[in-house]
Amino acid sequence: MVTAAGAKRPPVMSMIIGALLLGGAGALALAFGTRVGLLMLIGGLLGVTLYHASFGFSSAWRAFISEGRGRGLRAQMVMLAIAVVLFSPALEAGSLWGQSLRGSVSPVGVSLLAGAFLFGVGMQVGGGCASGTLFTVGGGNARMVVTLLFFIVGSVIGTAHFAWWTGLPSLEPVSFVQTFGAQGGIAVSLALMGAIAAFTVFIEKRRHGALEKPPPANLRERWLTGPWPLLLGAVALALLNFATLAIAGRPWGVTSAFALWGAKAYEFLGGDVSQWGYWLKPSKAESLRASVWSGAGTVMNVGIVLGAMGAATLAGRFAPSLRIPLRPLLAAVIGGLMMGYGARLAFGCNVGAYFGGIASGSLHGWAWMMAGFAGSILGTALRPHFYDRPPG
Repeated sequence: MVTAAGAKRPPVMSMIIGALLLGGAGALALAFGTRVGLLMLIGGLLGVTLYHASFGFSSAWRAFISEGRGRGLRAQMVMLAIAVVLFSPALEAGSLWGQSLRGSVSPVGVSLLAGAFLFGVGMQVGGGCASGTLFTVGGGNARMVVTLLFFIVGSVIGTAHFAWWTGLPSLEPVSFVQTFGAQGGIAVSLALMGAIAAFTVFIEKRRHGALEKPPPANLRERWLTGPWPLLLGAVALALLNFATLAIAGRPWGVTSAFALWGAKAYEFLGGDVSQWGYWLKPSKAESLRASVWSGAGTVMNVGIVLGAMGAATLAGRFAPSLRIPLRPLLAAVIGGLMMGYGARLAFGCNVGAYFGGIASGSLHGWAWMMAGFAGSILGTALRPHFYDRPPG
């Protein structure tokens, strides 16, 4: 068995999970094409990275809001900087290795700002963002299974109201790559990231006198069992998002699959979503008709859960418990609903809109960050009402 101290032989469960991941990827490649199978493997690597690096978007923002600690936010800026340098030339070219590319570029308006704000509140109350929900579910956190279920419910409700929200005032989409070219767009993005990183340094030093030192990590001995340095997680996530762009033709996304799962479940129960504005878009209507396994979102999400589960078993920390106190259970329900609903209004979550949007050089990614951070301030203030000892 592998323990936290390291061992020679992985546990049986981790080998079973690895076989499921590889076998599932192979079956998907045969059924839907090699690219779909590869995307499931990328999802698995994302799950391992998120779990071992404990790379939380919501926890990093909360640490800065409540404690003035900016190490997590600076790691996010490193991740975004690498991603924008990789994405911008490829998006300017329009294709990569024969695959046509499109970035995550959406309008900035009332819908996006309201949705991102709701998402920010929800991810602090619920205890995790979109990617955080998936990797903690894979890690065996039963409370986050509840968050995920209500995330799906909120996503479906959001699709029902999508047309009304997107009819509210908004600006035209703005792409730094199209406006300034790849090099100019990179320069603008890096300047904004540098300013944010510098601001976190200023606040942290002013409040604590010195920057927080990262915990020691002997990666040579612990690369399989973790934990990984936060910056390694940032680099890996940027590279894996670029791999997703190259294979899927678009950046990594999480929550559109949640809306699809919920819509299909609703139709299975006798409902009809086909005339809702969100599902009238040709691409969404096609996904509603097709198998969920043919889309990048589903296979990558399942891959993330399996990858995180495998990482948790290798680390010796996979120990699910169904004992969930009432107030944290209520927080999971409320947080999940708010994140699901907010993500649909805001054209995505912390992954698709924030990470993917900024990596694509889109103004809406930065607007999402500001509104989501404002929501996180409120969500952080609300957390003591739901948790006696708030989770990380």
